[in-house]
Amino acid sequence: MRWSLSNRSIRHSAYSTDEFNRRVYELVRQIPAGSVIAYGQIAAMLGRPRGARMVGRAMRLVPKELNLPCHRVVNSKGELAPPHIFGGKGVQRQKLEAEGVIFKDSGRIDMESCTWEAVELHYFGVDVEERP
Repeated sequence: MRWSLSNRSIRHSAYSTDEFNRRVYELVRQIPAGSVIAYGQIAAMLGRPRGARMVGRAMRLVPKELNLPCHRVVNSKGELAPPHIFGGKGVQRQKLEAEGVIFKDSGRIDMESCTWEAVELHYFGVDVEERP
């Protein structure tokens, strides 16, 4: 299987998976407090529009020492991760609410008002990875 990464074509392998994960982590590190992003949006921003599951896998493998704001990555419906992912029921929601993320009565995140603006910039052709 071949796919494009950083303007070069490489064969899908352990190396390419590691490189993809690294790019996911670089992007997640930039998500500001009060904003969220969906797995699929990260994948699209990295040139893998059908790679939401790859992003989910990368997120499960995040080394703790990176201290990434993983709680800001949610599914496209604005639903939170299962409780065990963040150490208990309500932990992810508490972190997001403390940052000002808005939740609907349904318990889902208001994705329209809380999605990281870089996602919109990406869809309009602005390369987020090159922004200061």
